[in-house]
Amino acid sequence: EATLDLAERRRIRSAIRELQRQELERDEETLASKRFRPERSSHRQDNKENWPQSQRLEEEQQAALAALSEQLEAITSVEELTKLLRAAGEYEERKLIRAAIRKLRAEEIEGEAPFPCSGGEALESMR
Repeated sequence: EATLDLAERRRIRSAIRELQRQELERDEETLASKRFRPERSSHRQDNKENWPQSQRLEEEQQAALAALSEQLEAITSVEELTKLLRAAGEYEERKLIRAAIRKLRAEEIEGEAPFPCSGGEALESMR
């Protein structure tokens, strides 16, 4: 009886392996058909028609960011920049404002440094 049981287990295992192999082949075929599916030509045509409009919008956004950059250089208060940051909606605007805040904080730190010269010279001048 043990021999029959082992033989039946082998048949079941081989049937399971065969089913897994078939399923793997089906998955590979599905992936291959999705991977090499050609693009729809109408979609490419839509992109060509919208290209001048998207380029114009991008140019307008660049001009707005340049104006914002000039405005940020005139602001000398971190609090005011923080208010602008909270009100900003676009990623690029927030990026510029954060850079301005970092620049102001770096300038404040440099202004608070007691000796702008290197450490060795500062020690000698204190003696």
